Amino acid sequence: MASSSAEDPPWWRVDADGSVTLTINAQPGSKRTEVAGVHGGALKIRVASPAVEGKANEELRRFLAEAFGVPLRNVALARGETSRRKTLRVASPAQRPDRLWGR
Repeated sequence: MASSSAEDPPWWRVDADGSVTLTINAQPGSKRTEVAGVHGGALKIRVASPAVEGKANEELRRFLAEAFGVPLRNVALARGETSRRKTLRVASPAQRPDRLWGR
């Protein structure tokens, strides 16, 4: 069972096991990887890698792993491998930067 409240953003969910699930609108090919607000009900993240051979997905996973203070293996791409709209799951987050993103 996921925990959420009326004031939680639609792109963010905390699952019963403490993992964080994020809906992301990725913008590959940017100058740097950074959170850029909210777009269409998803957290917009600019990604400093091209959308070629999974490079942007790996950069996005690396960025989230660093932000949440977890090893790369704790960040899984659940949906959207070839789409800009992605769902990623962060297991056992040590930090919670998502609480400030897009609010």
